Amino acid sequence: MKKRILSATMTSLLAISMLLAGCSQTTQAPPTEPAKTEQPAPTPAPEPAKNEPKQLIVGRGGDSPGLDPIRETDGESFRVTENIFDTLVGYEEESTKVVPSLAEKWEISEDGLTYTFTLRQGVKFHDGTDFNAEAVKWNFERWMDKSNPFHNQDGYYYYNDMFGGYKGDPNHVIKSVEAVDPNTVKFTLNYPLAPFIQNLGMSPFAIASPAAVQAAGAEGFTEKPVGTGPFKFKEWKRNDTITLEKNPDYWNKGYPKVDTLVFKSIPENTARLTALINGEIDLMDGLNPDDAETVKSNSELQLILRPSNNVGYIGFNVEKQPFDNPKVREAIAYAINKPAIVEAFFAGLGQPAVNPMPPTLWGHNDSIKDREYNLEKAKQLLAEAGFPNGFKTQFWAMPVPRPYMPDGVKIAEAIQQDLKQIGIETEIVTMEWATYLEKTRIGEQTMFMLGWTGDNGDPDNFLATLLDKNNIDGNNNTRWANDEASQLMMKAKQANTQAEREQLYKQVQEIIFKEVPMVPLAHSTPALAASANVVDYKPHPKGSESLEKVDIK
Repeated sequence: MKKRILSATMTSLLAISMLLAGCSQTTQAPPTEPAKTEQPAPTPAPEPAKNEPKQLIVGRGGDSPGLDPIRETDGESFRVTENIFDTLVGYEEESTKVVPSLAEKWEISEDGLTYTFTLRQGVKFHDGTDFNAEAVKWNFERWMDKSNPFHNQDGYYYYNDMFGGYKGDPNHVIKSVEAVDPNTVKFTLNYPLAPFIQNLGMSPFAIASPAAVQAAGAEGFTEKPVGTGPFKFKEWKRNDTITLEKNPDYWNKGYPKVDTLVFKSIPENTARLTALINGEIDLMDGLNPDDAETVKSNSELQLILRPSNNVGYIGFNVEKQPFDNPKVREAIAYAINKPAIVEAFFAGLGQPAVNPMPPTLWGHNDSIKDREYNLEKAKQLLAEAGFPNGFKTQFWAMPVPRPYMPDGVKIAEAIQQDLKQIGIETEIVTMEWATYLEKTRIGEQTMFMLGWTGDNGDPDNFLATLLDKNNIDGNNNTRWANDEASQLMMKAKQANTQAEREQLYKQVQEIIFKEVPMVPLAHSTPALAASANVVDYKPHPKGSESLEKVDIK
């Protein structure tokens, strides 16, 4: 849905052109075909032995902050943990439809307050201990009870976001978890939660070995992860590689297909593609959109597109001046030339965003029409807010490429030029990725750049996760607290039908659009690339996936 911009000002487009001028890509020329001469037929290369170990190396833009899934909120962590751990339920390979995983089946009571799971038998954790109902209960009690000796002191942001805070909090969903017998676990809820099953399939809620957590401690387990998944943790070289080994006792028999799985950090997108071309890695994410055609034209590579299920946005810390003023936030929304930015940086693999959730997700409010790029309107709003000459502020830019933001710093520079035209002078600030995430979580930023890839196919995972007042100090980095919106989101969580939930979420989006706690920038179709001999890789809409079925020819 790339749009040709005819009405945008020449100044904005010129700024983007200048930024791109020094960033031309180089591609290798095809090898010259040798002259044909009479030569004896070459001796065929020997076939590799069938038991020769297979290694899959995945190139990515940044390291994982940690490997205890319940503690993390970022895709680089889940990319690894999904291969070490399993959840009670999972999703289909290419959709968010729920399917069995560690739980083979489940029953839901008519009042929506009781969920009873029948667990898969004979499953063991990587340390040889048994997976059973007591292990499930132990994990949930660790997550939801602050007094648990193995609870993380800083809390669990995803757990709070999806299940309403801790045990004893007014909005906490789970009343109790009971191990009925070794193979049956029962959840009793305080109130009905429509996306309860959808939530359980999310990466953070993977089941860890209780014995391993107890041995390593809450802090140590993040570097010594033990689950039931297709691969076992072997080694972590910070900011370089994480190495996993095949779990020969994996419950899904016949998998994984490769013996060693390596995640290699290569921060720069072009360097990662060069590594792929040179055979140093087998699969990469974060392909520059402009390089998609280069990959398609190379017979030794394959282009892979992940289904669009994300949003990249510019957020405002509404607790800090001048961003506590809605007119300032709206002025910036008018001043950012979204269509030009999408055309310049997404190379046809993105579309301007209107709402904080993608249009591919049910509940998206299609009736909301975006603000046009209008510098005069932006200046008028700034003047009304008391800033006729603009102001100076910091602008935090993402240091790593993410699916929803292919080049954070360069996009920030383009927005910097847009805002300069209305008198807003921005100092671009960036830092190491884990530090960036933590500092934006606790509210040190003013204006900032972030994004989100949906975890479970439910609107709650975008709207409530990013903007519910109850998720401040979690994933609500704008720190926007709107009582009406929060009440509507809570009502939507408890509604009986999808149709009712959809109408409630559409109302929430109208409030968000009016209040402007963030400027949704783009929804991308993330591009990946792989060697031609990589088979059976299926990118999941939620942004990460188990690689157990991936093979190398």
